[in-house]
Amino acid sequence: MNITASQPLLEVRRVTLQYKTKDHLVTATYRVDFDVYRSDRFVILGPSGCGKSTLLKAVGGYLPPVEGSMRLNGVEIRKPGSDRVMVFQEFDQLLAWKTVKQNVMFALKASGKLNGREAEERAMHYIGKVNLTKFSDSYPHTLSGGMKQRVAIARGMAMEPAILLMDEPFAALDALTRQKMQEELLQLWEDTRFTVLFVTHSIPEAVLVGNRILLMSPHPGQVKAEMNSDGTDRTGPDGRKLSERIHHMLFADEIEHETVAHG
Repeated sequence: MNITASQPLLEVRRVTLQYKTKDHLVTATYRVDFDVYRSDRFVILGPSGCGKSTLLKAVGGYLPPVEGSMRLNGVEIRKPGSDRVMVFQEFDQLLAWKTVKQNVMFALKASGKLNGREAEERAMHYIGKVNLTKFSDSYPHTLSGGMKQRVAIARGMAMEPAILLMDEPFAALDALTRQKMQEELLQLWEDTRFTVLFVTHSIPEAVLVGNRILLMSPHPGQVKAEMNSDGTDRTGPDGRKLSERIHHMLFADEIEHETVAHG
């Protein structure tokens, strides 16, 4: 089903998510609503335990809601699919015995959508996008943490999914590498205008990476507010910087149910 630019690509409606631990049934989110549009850099921001990573897994098709619905391109999400690709924070998500090029090609060939030559051409295209062409024949153990994450991003983008799901992809990096990766992600977005759903607990990262930011309350996660960002921590009409306003909303005692636009 094709949708117009004015219609949401991803629709999340009153989604409640639960999962079982050894001793408990945990309610991760409660009646969460949001929309993601084409070319959005949509960030889910909140403290640990607010269900943001669980939401990402549900969008990926790995956890069905106990209440509500999720629709991508107008079709209800019931299982994983190649139209959604996830990038995690762990460095060991690459296959150690395959080169950079082979890692990026792997999912392309496994999907059966491309033959060997087509998969190689597309892999090299996206490896070039993340500035790793010179390392296409290198193995993961020879790469830095930031380079491994670039390979993971290239592998995800090579699938040309409808939406790229990123679960705190830079959290395990040192501060300087993390900043560089954030800047490189934005440059890559400028080149290709892909749609990304990005999870983080870092307010500065959310302000920089996102054009739209969904604020989640602590466990169980509920929507506190949705804010717009232009990628800078500008001072708003109330005299406070965006990061200060976000901090106040996230850590205020009372739940604030409002949608706030910035800029």
